[in-house]
Amino acid sequence: MISALTRLADWSARTPKRLWLVSFALFFTLAGSWAAASPIGSSPDEHAHFIRAAAVARGQIGGPEVMVPHYVAGIEGEFAETGVRLPEWYKQLPSLHECYSWHEDEPASCAPAVAGSEKTVQVTTAAGRYHPAYYLATGWPSLLVDGPAGLYLMRLVSALLCSALLAGAVVTASEWRRRSLAVLGVLAAATPMTLYMAGMVNPSGGEIAAGILVWTALLSITMSPDPALLNRRLARLGIGGLVLINIRPLGLIWFAGALVFGLLLARRRGLLGSVLRRKALWLWTALLGAASAGALLWARAHPDNSVIDIPDSLTTVTAAKQTLGNTATYVQQMLGYFGWLDTPAPALTWEVWLGVIAALVVLALAYGRFRETLAVLGMLVGIVLLPVVAQASQAEKIGMVWQGRYLLPFAVGLPLMAVLICASRAPDRGFPWRRMVGFAAAGLTLANVAAFFWTLRRFAVGTSASWVPSPAHWAPPGGWVLWTGVYAVTALALLVPALQSDRVPAAGEDADTDGARSGRHSRVPEFL
Repeated sequence: MISALTRLADWSARTPKRLWLVSFALFFTLAGSWAAASPIGSSPDEHAHFIRAAAVARGQIGGPEVMVPHYVAGIEGEFAETGVRLPEWYKQLPSLHECYSWHEDEPASCAPAVAGSEKTVQVTTAAGRYHPAYYLATGWPSLLVDGPAGLYLMRLVSALLCSALLAGAVVTASEWRRRSLAVLGVLAAATPMTLYMAGMVNPSGGEIAAGILVWTALLSITMSPDPALLNRRLARLGIGGLVLINIRPLGLIWFAGALVFGLLLARRRGLLGSVLRRKALWLWTALLGAASAGALLWARAHPDNSVIDIPDSLTTVTAAKQTLGNTATYVQQMLGYFGWLDTPAPALTWEVWLGVIAALVVLALAYGRFRETLAVLGMLVGIVLLPVVAQASQAEKIGMVWQGRYLLPFAVGLPLMAVLICASRAPDRGFPWRRMVGFAAAGLTLANVAAFFWTLRRFAVGTSASWVPSPAHWAPPGGWVLWTGVYAVTALALLVPALQSDRVPAAGEDADTDGARSGRHSRVPEFL
């Protein structure tokens, strides 16, 4: 079976276009399964993003500020939301999830059906300050299809956009000599939480997918320089950067962080000069500069005027200590914490995923040179301390609101950096790399399917019911058996890109730069 999968992988990787199409189809099916198998409004703040997307699609980029009372994380306040004009049934969305969210034993069947007139009324959204680009791209199905069907279609459009970015990362990783190992880094970065958010209407999904593409393209440019591939890698970096910068306020910071580490890992002294001579670099730099200026101007013109009653006991020091103490929770949230942060993935998912990433990091530290070791350690420190700095600096204004997924566009750089260091530094002989990739990818597949089934079971029957959600109190369109089967088969098929035959350098080629020269490679023996 492994040999058959390897031959299929080599067939799919015969051309970049074919590999992109195969990877896109697989990622879209996975993200689309999350979209179909999750109740409407069951992900964090999705109702606000639904309303924002529907409003932007109707030309309502802004709206009047409306102060709305809220009680969040034990803190009372009046949140500054944006008023928009939409069909009356949109007013139901904020309350659909309330009967089962934070009540893990309660299935989603308690949620009322969406109903209401088409009379246009004012609806408020907490996402009104966000840049409209993502919402313009995802909101248009609400103009064509009304009710829940239109909301599901909006989810699928979001899944489509995220899958396109993730497929680009797979193609970029496949340009490396040890392409199976490089692709493993993309699969490790695409955690179940990444795929879950990709299937929801939430800019966080696109932000994470764009982060994966940015890191993969940037590290390929700096660690595996190849003049023949430079323009296409710059294009992928530019596309990912445009999405990352425009989609959420933190995107510009995450893009700058990736640039710092990418330059730290640059292999050749003359690399910067050769890149600077490319016209494509200046084109993308101009576009990214314009996007950055636009994002900063948008953020400045749309401040958060919420009035929150923060207790005097929540000081900067207290927030820093609490955030540091929550590090393990944030890591778990980056791997898989679904619903309104009330549905953790099973322990199997966390343990396998962390085990694979930990093994890759240890190998990178063992084989990496000084600057590479420094970069890996710097990433580990950043993953721990960035949430501390971000939350402590804002806690006295907005409270303790940090979630692990906020850091994912930056944190995905860790597994990608680790595998690419191993792919270029580790010796060809003396370690069973192909066997390790196969077992690691298989473990990630099992962990991924377990997270999906566990979450679907929680919505169908609640966490205290039978492991087999039958009879299901709530079921997605088509039933839970269908989507569990689709997800499991697709997750298994995602092994295909990771089982590609690796390349070996041609005679006289410098293996230290990964040997990524088009048309100058032969294959090594198949896996196992």
